Order: sequence, then structure tokens, then C-alpha cells
Amino acid sequence: MREIEILDPGPHALIQDLGRPGNAHLGVPPSGALDAAALRLANRLVGNDESAAGVECLLGGLTLKARVPCTVAVTGPPVDVRPGGSHVPLFLGPGQTLSVGTPETGLRSYVAISGGLTVEPALGSRSRDVLSAIGPEPLKAGDVLPLGEPGVARGWDVIRPTVAPPELIVPVTLGPRDDWFEDPAEGLAKAWTVTSDSNRVGLRFEGKPLRRAGEIAELPSEGLLTGAIQVPPSGLPVLFLADHPTTGGYPVVAVAVRGALSALGQVRPGTTVRFRPS
Repeated sequence: MREIEILDPGPHALIQDLGRPGNAHLGVPPSGALDAAALRLANRLVGNDESAAGVECLLGGLTLKARVPCTVAVTGPPVDVRPGGSHVPLFLGPGQTLSVGTPETGLRSYVAISGGLTVEPALGSRSRDVLSAIGPEPLKAGDVLPLGEPGVARGWDVIRPTVAPPELIVPVTLGPRDDWFEDPAEGLAKAWTVTSDSNRVGLRFEGKPLRRAGEIAELPSEGLLTGAIQVPPSGLPVLFLADHPTTGGYPVVAVAVRGALSALGQVRPGTTVRFRPS
């Protein structure tokens, strides 16, 4: 049987694939890798289908041991990987280990192993959903994870690690409740600072609160999308990521464009974000 063993999960390591979209009617968010582009790349490097499950590790620190010969790849922000390096396929023999350091910028590194992690899926996905507690438990030392059969590598991608900028400009589409706020485009374009309360559910911000255009009204719960920017009574926005609730009762002033989601999944607390209507 093909397996790997987790020796050290680091601060927080989860199994993630590309998620379980289409279950909002059950109250289940899409989940999946926050930096989907990085997971897709890691899988290509080791010959997996892009949708195969890998490890999403927060601030590195992951050490795993191969129990069989396998190819591994680490992607995401620049990070020290031993042996070898990031963004290249690495071969591990039985008993050899792979260690992922702390990324220089960004938050999340992705580790793919040839064959992919074949833990039991839930609702068609092997992703951990931290809001609903669906999917595999967070990884811990001593976990032994099964692997599928390796595929044939389709060539090496020539790509450099993405360096997370100190200030991120995020294109957004205003609405559906932008008319509830005074000058929403101008308010969103001001500097917002990501707070330490952020997680896979959403990013929370500090800054100059958005002001309602009129009296605060009650809003029936509405459906939410990944990337939706909801504004609670405090006026401080929350941008929902992949493990977001499927409905919410606060107005959504704008929605981040899909192409910005991978970068948003890498922002650290203290990062400055500005929203720009596209």
C-alpha cells in the first residue's frame, strides 16, 4: 500500500483539493484550496490530475516521511524545502523525509504527492471545511495517509514562486447592496489592514468604517459567494473565503473578482488591501 506519514504538521496543516461546490442548498460552503492555482501547479509537477488532494500548510513547518518511492512538489510563496527546493518535482525514496520551512511572504504552501492523497471523501471532496467541520481532520503527528497510483508527469512548469506584495489591489464588482452605503467605491478604495482574526472563513479588516446611506434596516438572509464583501453594523468589511457561510444577513457591498481569490488566500495579518471596482 502506498502511504506517507506526517512527522510534524507545523502550525496548521489541512488536506485540500479543489473543493465541493454546488452544495449551498445543504448549507455547505465550497471549501477547497484557498490558493487553487498553487495546488493545481503542484499536482501538475508530480503527474497528478489538478483536482487531486494535497496538503495546505499554514506558515510551513510541515515534515512528512515517504513509506514508498514517490514524487513530491511544494508550491505557493517562496519557501525553503529540504531536500531540493520549491516549485520543482522532488523524488523521495522509502524512509526519506520532506520538510517545508516558513514562507518568506504569504501564508500557505501546498504539497502534492504523486498519486494524490486518497483519504475518504465527504460530499465528493477530500477538503477540510473548518466552518462546517466536514472532511478530514486537521493533520497531526503520526497520521498515515494513503496515496493513489502515480500518473505520468506531463512536463515541468517553468514558473517562479509568487511573492506576496505588502499592499494588494483587489478588483471588485460593486453590489448587490452598494446603494446602502455612502460613496462605496471611494470607501472601499481606502487602505484596509488585514487583522489577525482572519481565517479560511474570511478576511477581517481594520480601517475607516463604511457608512450607511440611511437608517440601518433589517435584511433577510441572502445567499453568499466566495469573494463577497459583507459589511456588519461596525462598518468594517469581511471578505469571505472558501469556507464561508452560505447565507448572511448583512449587506454585501461588493464581490471580489475570481482571479483575485488566490492572492487573497495568501495575505498575512498586517497586509494593506485596497478594493478597486473593475
